[in-house]
Amino acid sequence: MKSTRKAAGADWWRGAVIYQVYPRSFQDTDANGLGDIKGITRRLPHIAALGVDAIWLAPFFTSPMADMGYDVADYCDVDPIFGTLDDFDEMMAAAHALGLKVIIDQVISHTSDRHPWFVESRASRDNPKADWYVWADPKPDGTAPNNWLSIFGGPGWEWDGVRRQYYQHNFLTSQPDLNFHNPEVQDAVLAAVKFWLDRGVDGFRLDTVNYYFCDKELRDNPPALVATGGLDAPESNPYGMQNHLYDKTRPENIGFLKRFRALLDQYEDRATVGEVGDGARSLQTVAAYTSGGDKLHMCYTFDLLGPDFTPAHFRRCVGDFQDNVVDGWVCWAFSNHDVQRHVSRFALTEEEQPRVAKLAISLLSTLRGSICLYQGEELGLPEAELAFEDLRDPYGIRFWPAFKGRDGCRTPMPWEASRAHAGFTTAEKSWLPVPYQHASLAVDKQEADEDSVLHHYRQTLAFRREYAALRDGDMTFLDTEEDVLAFTRSKDGETLLFVFNLSRKPVKVAVPEGIKLAKTIAMPGFETADAGATVTLSALDVYCGQLA
Repeated sequence: MKSTRKAAGADWWRGAVIYQVYPRSFQDTDANGLGDIKGITRRLPHIAALGVDAIWLAPFFTSPMADMGYDVADYCDVDPIFGTLDDFDEMMAAAHALGLKVIIDQVISHTSDRHPWFVESRASRDNPKADWYVWADPKPDGTAPNNWLSIFGGPGWEWDGVRRQYYQHNFLTSQPDLNFHNPEVQDAVLAAVKFWLDRGVDGFRLDTVNYYFCDKELRDNPPALVATGGLDAPESNPYGMQNHLYDKTRPENIGFLKRFRALLDQYEDRATVGEVGDGARSLQTVAAYTSGGDKLHMCYTFDLLGPDFTPAHFRRCVGDFQDNVVDGWVCWAFSNHDVQRHVSRFALTEEEQPRVAKLAISLLSTLRGSICLYQGEELGLPEAELAFEDLRDPYGIRFWPAFKGRDGCRTPMPWEASRAHAGFTTAEKSWLPVPYQHASLAVDKQEADEDSVLHHYRQTLAFRREYAALRDGDMTFLDTEEDVLAFTRSKDGETLLFVFNLSRKPVKVAVPEGIKLAKTIAMPGFETADAGATVTLSALDVYCGQLA
């Protein structure tokens, strides 16, 4: 069963491939060392050539850039470092002309402390926006209202001398949390969303979507049963020592997500993907947020953003999702702008990085769900090693050297190997350095090498498009005697068998009883022998067959 290149209609997002652009690191066109929207427009043909369905843009809104744009000072304008609204409109028109949907970030759990809303809110306790943020009186001894912590380190409260109250912040002190218990705040946020819907954007990625509401009574979080770090906070951060029952994932969030969806449903073919960072509760949260067809279209969690590259891990993560989320949808990703690049997490040596990069996208492309790619992974870029003096990420600066922050995955895209800064900028200095190893993996070099990771990505995404079962077909795991990941994908009478050997040794896998192979299908980049009663796999290898 063949499928079309692009999904059409209201369900275009289901099984879609989304390419994440981090604007300040994609392409600079005005020689200031920072990427911009015109740079995205210039490089759209590269994205379209991969065969993806949509692009997701990290924040480009007006911001003092304390957290690289995730501290928004105006939801309805482009920051001058990135360009203008006209530049955005031109970029979106060019993307649509190439068949690409455009998804933009919405960072609405908090604003910048320079947002006019907060400037007014902090001015007094009785102004019209006094209750637009989470304000609270101190305890009698002057300490914070409760024990909530900030993900970026320290207490989740900051004292304000004008109001003589504390305000809540889940991240930097310059990122005060909005008070979603106030209907006026919800109305204002949705008005900003409508601004972009009217401008023609195709969807939204909702940052920290489970952080919108906190407990009205501001109750203390209990200690975590197991005080360990997670993917949303490293072990060096005490944030992981709490069970975050009261500062996020509150039941009131469901009602707001329904309001958000109702607004989107007034427009044709729009979609949402929510970021859920909720520790052990993530899958339950995803189920709640995506069920019923009246909230989010899909969510992604941090489950596949860790170092585990084993059959048991993938089977557990995907299987648990399928068991918990009956009528919702997931978006899987191995990398993004907040975590170490997956080639560095999964590969044991530098020599095997290209092989791991190819196997990883082959696996991601065969999972049930939509998938998200992060700029540079199509080149097999490893994590950049940066000196402390080069860091720009406040999270990394705060916890250095125990945690080096997120700059290692945010370095500029390498386009041309022989040019300064690998063709990212003509400025004397780029905002983050381009490592020599990344320059050697530049787009122009990989274009000329048919065995490159870049060509493998294009071929693998074309393979995914070729079979309807891979876009939104059923997925069933199979039991085998060997330590491999085996599953089928099925739709409309077509069933494909996949067997992934994620180990560093060859294996022979007996075809499970009841499975009858009709033929072997060549997987891009892998030379797997025909299977009979057994499937023979080299180290870091994959087999695909069509069932009779």
